[in-house]
Amino acid sequence: MSKTWLITGCSAGLGSALANAVAARGDRLVATARRASALQPLCDRHPDTVRAVSLDVTRPGDAQRAVAMAEQAFGGLDVLVNNAGTGFIGAIEEGEPDEYRPLFDTNVFGLIETTRAALPALRRRRGARIVNLSSSAGIAGSAGSGFYNATKFAVEGLSEALAEELAPLGVRVLIVEPGPFRTDFLGRSMASAARRIAAYAETAHARHLYRERNDGRQAGDPAKAVAVMLRAIDAEHPPLHLPLGPAAHRAATRKLDAFRADIAAWRDLSIATDFEHGR
Repeated sequence: MSKTWLITGCSAGLGSALANAVAARGDRLVATARRASALQPLCDRHPDTVRAVSLDVTRPGDAQRAVAMAEQAFGGLDVLVNNAGTGFIGAIEEGEPDEYRPLFDTNVFGLIETTRAALPALRRRRGARIVNLSSSAGIAGSAGSGFYNATKFAVEGLSEALAEELAPLGVRVLIVEPGPFRTDFLGRSMASAARRIAAYAETAHARHLYRERNDGRQAGDPAKAVAVMLRAIDAEHPPLHLPLGPAAHRAATRKLDAFRADIAAWRDLSIATDFEHGR
């Protein structure tokens, strides 16, 4: 059965690959980008089933207009994909508020407001899906990515809570956690702190080197990532967490192992913190 989708950030990267795959299989799509004109070729290829609208997730009102278009053009909304996002490299001490606050405006607050705008329409469609793009950086923190980690950890927590709220209503939430895929994310989508402090040369600054060496050479195939995403979204019982790619799975395994080790090592002390019986 065909679905109606609203996808943010369709002009490049995984958002573009997903939008093209959704349209190619005949589903209805409201594709969004900050400049809708960038999506015109997609509309031209699928004039009956694709609409494009400008949506800057940080701009009040844009999300409501996109949801209204889905309802007016296609009669409802089945799948929201919060894909729009940006990155940032820098040690915590190096970042300035005017550098890292926009990251939270897009990756966290923009996602929240887009989701809130879409929820009334989604709740009317039992079996609807909300797909939030997190990252392997939302699984485990790493030097040089702390601000980005913080935004994606926020997406993880918000999504887990949202999943509990919506499960009784028949709406499922998926958190997609990609590792490195061959998109332009390390290029135009990645900002860096203007200031570099020599003390972080061996830790946070290694992230700059990683960007230089891997931009455009990431191991992950976006088409394969999208195929897995579509299969999960279509599943009767989709996963809450979907790590994508070997690097994401390694990050999850390391995090779980380290978490279990800490819990086990400190268990007896850390659980002996309640009031004594009878007091």
